Amino acid sequence: MNQAGVNEKYKVSPFYVFFLVHSMQTGVGVLSFQRVLAKSAGTDGWISILLAGLIVHVLIWIIYKILSIVPGDIISANNHAFGKWIGNFFSLLFILYFMIIGMDMIISYINVIHVWMFEAVASWAFTVVFLLLIYYINTGGFRTITGIAFLSVILSYWIFFVPFYAMKYSEFTNLLPIFDHNLLDILKGTRSTSLTFLGFEMILMFYPFIKDAKTSQKYAHGGALTTTLLTVFIYLVSLIFYSHKQLELTIWPTLTMTSIVELPFIQRFEYIEVSWWAIFVIPNMTICLWAASRGIKRILNVKQKYPLWAISIIILITNIFVFDQDSLYILNKIINPYAVLFLTLYLPLLLAIIYIKKRRKRL
Repeated sequence: MNQAGVNEKYKVSPFYVFFLVHSMQTGVGVLSFQRVLAKSAGTDGWISILLAGLIVHVLIWIIYKILSIVPGDIISANNHAFGKWIGNFFSLLFILYFMIIGMDMIISYINVIHVWMFEAVASWAFTVVFLLLIYYINTGGFRTITGIAFLSVILSYWIFFVPFYAMKYSEFTNLLPIFDHNLLDILKGTRSTSLTFLGFEMILMFYPFIKDAKTSQKYAHGGALTTTLLTVFIYLVSLIFYSHKQLELTIWPTLTMTSIVELPFIQRFEYIEVSWWAIFVIPNMTICLWAASRGIKRILNVKQKYPLWAISIIILITNIFVFDQDSLYILNKIINPYAVLFLTLYLPLLLAIIYIKKRRKRL
């Protein structure tokens, strides 16, 4: 067993890290990131996406560096760097972050279902169904969660070939002009897409569940690179399909673009796409809630099912009494930029402290 107390029989092969990272990054954000990005960086938005992807690769490198020095997970690393009490404080921040990300995914996807398919069905009903499903998957352990993430990528990738159909109506001159925005606009675009790239940081929790974890780094980078290239592709197709003004005004450009698909046996193709997107989103929700409940288990030394119940109840109550469209907008504004800023500042700081402590021990 390693320091995080994971038995070998519960671990997965390093290869699956590719699917875990790529699956986590491909969520509801892919449906809507183009609008905000077009406002910031316009035709140069693809540069912002590549820059965001590069930052993700740097952060993945930092995560693996931290966990190679302190075997275990982010709880172990925090305690090693700051001691038990301050370390647990920062660990609680991560647990809160994982829970908020999971809640945001659940509510964002239910919002899509409401607008595109079942407006009359209460959101709490969808929330209950998703939470029960998430709990059931979590009871199977991390190997089951990994299997669901693997299948979600394999079974759902056909969706990303649908935009090729929209290219029949494309106007390639919409890609021009290139390099028309200044550095500040590009950076604003990078900030606006950062929410789309979140999810890779779950490595901080599932690292102890990877066999020979150090060798999985190339798969983590591979998953992040695939997400970056996929996001660039979707943005470029959106640019040539919409006019600039249309793209700025369309809330879910990916869905709207594919709604033009016509099949002889179904009138509204987007019904299939919205429903199928659940296969992508469910692993995201599951991993977030698994990470949050695993963190509480590690700190309080309780069975993981109890914090999972508590988190599920909090999400359900929040969804019933607090959330509406405006609240979702505010939540996304909190996650981006503050949560993203927290990750990009804290992880390098944590690595620096751990590295200094390691050097002092040698001296």
